[in-house]
Amino acid sequence: MASKQSEGLVGISDTDLVIRLHARLHVDLHLLSPTGLPGETTEPVSSSPSTSRRPPAGLSELRPKHLPDWSNLKVIHRNTLPPRSHFHLYKSEKHALAGDVSESRAALLSGTWGFDLSIGPFKGPRDFYKPSFDHTDWKLIEVPGMWQCQGFGKGPQYTNVNYPFPVDPPNVPYDDNECGRYITQFQVPDNLKGGDQFRLRFEGVDSAFTVWVNGHEIGYSQGSRNPSEFDVSPALIIDGENTLCVEVYQRCDGSYIEDQDQWWLSGIFRDVWLHSFTDLHLEDFHVQTILDDDYQDACLTLSVKLNKPGDVHVKLLDMEGEVVVTGHIDTSRRDSSTSEYRLKNPEKWTAETPYLYTLVLSVGGGYVAQKVGFRRAELVDGVFCVNGNAIKIRGVNRHEHNAKSGRTVPYNALRQDLEVMKSFNINAVRTCHYINDTRLYDLANELGLWVLDEADLECHGFGEVGADPASFTSDNPEWREAYVDRALQMVARDKNQPCVIMWSLGNEAFYGRNHQAMYDEIKKIDSTRLIHYEGDQDAQTADIYSRMYTPIDQMIKHAEEADWKKPFVMCEYIHAMGNGPGAIQEYIEAFYKYPRLMGGFVWEWANHGLVTETKDGEEYFGYGGDFGDEPNDYNFVMDGLCDSRHSPGPGLSEYSKAIEPVQMLDFLGSEVEIINRYDFLTLDHLKCYWEIISDRQQHIGRELHIPKGVKPHTRARIVLGGMPKTLAVNTWLQLNFVTRPGFKWSPQRVVARGQLQLTPPPSFALLKTVIAPPKALPIPRRKDDMFFASISNGTTFGFDLGRGTLSYLTHASNPQINLITVPFTLDFYRALTDNDRGGPFGKQWVDGRVHQTRNHFTKMTTTKTADGCEVVVESRVAPPVLAWSVDTVTTYTITAEYCSIRIKAKPRGLLLPETFARFGLTFGMKNLRIVEWFGRGPNESYRDKKQSQLMNTWGWAANAMFFEYEFPQDSGNRTDVQWVELRNRWGGDERGRLLRARFGDHDGASFSVMPYTTKDVDECTHPHELHKRRRDDHIVRLDWYHHGLGTGSCGEATLPMYQLKTDREFDVDLLLD
Repeated sequence: MASKQSEGLVGISDTDLVIRLHARLHVDLHLLSPTGLPGETTEPVSSSPSTSRRPPAGLSELRPKHLPDWSNLKVIHRNTLPPRSHFHLYKSEKHALAGDVSESRAALLSGTWGFDLSIGPFKGPRDFYKPSFDHTDWKLIEVPGMWQCQGFGKGPQYTNVNYPFPVDPPNVPYDDNECGRYITQFQVPDNLKGGDQFRLRFEGVDSAFTVWVNGHEIGYSQGSRNPSEFDVSPALIIDGENTLCVEVYQRCDGSYIEDQDQWWLSGIFRDVWLHSFTDLHLEDFHVQTILDDDYQDACLTLSVKLNKPGDVHVKLLDMEGEVVVTGHIDTSRRDSSTSEYRLKNPEKWTAETPYLYTLVLSVGGGYVAQKVGFRRAELVDGVFCVNGNAIKIRGVNRHEHNAKSGRTVPYNALRQDLEVMKSFNINAVRTCHYINDTRLYDLANELGLWVLDEADLECHGFGEVGADPASFTSDNPEWREAYVDRALQMVARDKNQPCVIMWSLGNEAFYGRNHQAMYDEIKKIDSTRLIHYEGDQDAQTADIYSRMYTPIDQMIKHAEEADWKKPFVMCEYIHAMGNGPGAIQEYIEAFYKYPRLMGGFVWEWANHGLVTETKDGEEYFGYGGDFGDEPNDYNFVMDGLCDSRHSPGPGLSEYSKAIEPVQMLDFLGSEVEIINRYDFLTLDHLKCYWEIISDRQQHIGRELHIPKGVKPHTRARIVLGGMPKTLAVNTWLQLNFVTRPGFKWSPQRVVARGQLQLTPPPSFALLKTVIAPPKALPIPRRKDDMFFASISNGTTFGFDLGRGTLSYLTHASNPQINLITVPFTLDFYRALTDNDRGGPFGKQWVDGRVHQTRNHFTKMTTTKTADGCEVVVESRVAPPVLAWSVDTVTTYTITAEYCSIRIKAKPRGLLLPETFARFGLTFGMKNLRIVEWFGRGPNESYRDKKQSQLMNTWGWAANAMFFEYEFPQDSGNRTDVQWVELRNRWGGDERGRLLRARFGDHDGASFSVMPYTTKDVDECTHPHELHKRRRDDHIVRLDWYHHGLGTGSCGEATLPMYQLKTDREFDVDLLLD
């Protein structure tokens, strides 16, 4: 059978080879064609003794005489059509307006295809593209898709910066370069017949590919995330079956400028279309909306290009379907023309009011529909403005990712991403670091999101190989065409999208003359948008300054530069890896304080974990190294506000809170001062109602009047009405802002919640003022090496006289069971977070052996007092090896009502760590099922990540308190806690309460409950490993102080104000009952 032929070069005879002896490599003689090579003569190539050793007998390397397309810098495309805007042709205006592509003159060829994979382009089946070749024994693959995600090849590989192949631009390996061959068969649907030109369009293929139709080679293209379109008319069989063959190369010379921080994946990962164009048809068009200087009236400028002279009929409809513009463009003398249409005060498109018109163009019986938004983006006195208003970017970086299919993202998942963004107050997306699926722009137009559209360009890895990294490609004139091509592909495709307000020349590609060339070529096409490029640090070319991960104080210094002519954007900041980010609010407040600070894009939207399995078949989300990939950058790909399923994580809630469009500023008697942080809207579309929250009480009040016409970025006061005349201690005012039912963009959605404290919590001294009568005094007793004392509710505390620890606790409901599984211990450590590991503090704690400290008690006394008894323990808490310690005096005072704990502690000694992770008590408890508390909740909160969590009385199941990050690390802390109850059942009754801990008015107290030890969390690298260590009891932490999180994984570590410094003495209290 044909498929059993001996393997060899396709399209090249066995003599058309260069044979070169090589000592170190044996390449099999079974080779597959590098495309674009006509029949060639060959000649032996000698190796100089100085550069090559004599190989063992029988070893040889074969390669073509001339460079294959995929390793030839002079070949970017072969036989592709010029890039154009993205559109489908329809047979009627009705179908064009409906946008149902099944009614268009395009057929989707995606689906199940035949597939074969070889380890390199010179390996694999011979002449697979010929009609006579038998593919019946080929495997099946889904298109679109990445072949590594479907079980083919070596598997996914993750690197952040490094190239996973030898660096020798523009050359890529001939042998270690997987090659996927695809085949599918199709017939031209009836609704496409009658066309004059048939085009085959690939929306995205990674990294390069060659196409054949019915055995005829059609062409070649590269540029993984850019579309490629071919005229296949001569090769197509209109009334019969067609065979489409595609050869995809894992690497090409273009891979050097596609070194983005993501998985290296390969294949036809976006849709494949067959388009039918009529005899007279639209080749391309360009829509621009020019607003006057008052930002009221507009000029719609429309440029069209036809395949030959003809007429274009123009119609513009509003959102209600009413025609607002009609026109006619005569191109009888030439195939392109530009017309202008003036509109009186059209509705404007913004991210807050995404009003879309629909432009319908009809040419030669074909119809095209394009959404149009009237807006003007510009600089005004160095401030970035849209429609005359200064805007703030509250954005995210979004890679294309799906946990099962890699960069192939289903539409429902894409829509879900953007809808979740809007619901969390995000207003902008950076398409890092390549143009995205075209449907993203359609959704951004519809939902209202600014888009920074980025060219498919990054060469970060050159920074690791020595020499000037820009010299390899960015400042190398030989690469000019490759750079400019990526800019033109982006602008040609996306130029008509209202949501796109800026172009980006790529990411982390250093800076050179080729960026200037990109800029110049873009401006020739589109002068209405600004151009961004972070690598141009001094904005020599770019229209704006851009930075990544700049510390807040340095960013403010930039903002205060008096001679600035351009605005400043953080294209990446507050790195969202693992538990974090910390200190978001500080960045946001700086953005609003300084007009030239445009805002920023959080890195990044979601983790990039890929579904894989353990040996036992348990699914989990893998990261670098989990697929045998080497080199790899480990879990640095897990750095999103959402998890790998794209479910929102705690960091997204914190970001959403910081960028809420309404912020409460102050409580002024009977008024609350607020600020409107919308960029275009007043607050007239909102309603507000208040709540009063106190310990175990919540009173919902009536709606409050919001002053009319509160302009963007201005303050207003809301008068409180109907408030209770008397307030309990520890009372908070909460205002809730909700869109009104008639608001067309997002009705009845909570957009902001804010709280202000009205009365302080009870002091610790106040908690201790209740003195029980003498008959209820605790009765101390000693048994063996234990000292016991019971309080009036039946709880018994027991102290180990041999260790100086509180190690025994029984409850009245079951006095025979000791609830304590791990004695109370003063602790300074937490399981390291990604931000701890990436910043200086994690290393500081590990080097200082903070995780290895032990309690060494030196003295313990028990004393009977008038109110009960007192246990005093003097200890030295210290690690092995080192000479630092924390000297403590712990006083337990047991009365009829409680056991109070007072700890006085003094850190001292050589090599004392500058900070601790925490300062608190750790112990283990059994029978714990429910946790209730008054403090921030319901989700986790930390010293610098807490604003999204509201003060209230909360209750959760104990097993749900620990948040499971996809790389195990500290989580589940709750801060600003005044009390916490550990219970064995729901309810406020004492019988269900195992233990209550009260901090009183101590500022910043926190606690956590988890079914693991800190050591367990530290040692495990995946959740499934941690699950195997799940305990029957729970580890409880009661902390007076906790070190902040920061963003040290990539960016600024914990800010000084949130650090837990050790250059101090501690004096803290806690009440147990």
